[in-house]
Amino acid sequence: MTRIAVISDIHGNCVALDAALADIDRASVDQVVCLGDAIQGGAQPAATVQRLRELACPVVMGNADAWMLTGVETGGEPVTETQERVRQWSLAHLSADDQAFIAAFAPTVTIPLTAERALLCFHGTPTSFDEILLPSTPSDEFRRVLDPYAPAILTGGHTHLQQIRQLTETFFFNPGSVGLAGNFELPEERYRREPWAEYAILSATDGAISLEFRRVPLPMESLRAALATSGHPDVERALREYGL
Repeated sequence: MTRIAVISDIHGNCVALDAALADIDRASVDQVVCLGDAIQGGAQPAATVQRLRELACPVVMGNADAWMLTGVETGGEPVTETQERVRQWSLAHLSADDQAFIAAFAPTVTIPLTAERALLCFHGTPTSFDEILLPSTPSDEFRRVLDPYAPAILTGGHTHLQQIRQLTETFFFNPGSVGLAGNFELPEERYRREPWAEYAILSATDGAISLEFRRVPLPMESLRAALATSGHPDVERALREYGL
């Protein structure tokens, strides 16, 4: 049996990453893979880099980390003054070696599962870390974008929403967000950061495939302390969205 823990969208939240990794350790997986947006945005960018170095898992490049390194917004969204301040703050907390580590994240990662199938890992879609696949995306759009990659099982992050979608010959799943779980499809006044870390475990054995979605409670006092002492430029919003 091969068991792969799929994590995504840590966004510099090492408290959440540690909670997820503790659960992953108890689950006895063979490998971990990260689908990107690992560092930018949160209060613990350097600690998150260090944990990923220790984990030595493959990491996909996400749009947020690419933007953090280059300052070039490729998704067409306007960059606010606060987002730019957070970007500069994040870079100031990362060494040159840390930034080189992030720059080496891969566009996609392929992991063999069985003689017939592999797991194709990406951030948005296999060709774009900006492209969005939501639970509400029409099935024909999903198939147009992802069917060409069958028979691989497909996994991507980016939207922070756990989901599984059937394709013509295979399926796609999003493991959710480790560090910033929450439904961005909600209106801003209803949005909140959820008090858990999300990830998924894909298992393959003797031609059988199973998928488990996991939600791990966050140690909220540890998270509050990490945020409050970080000096992060947007810490008040983070605390408010967590209800802290």
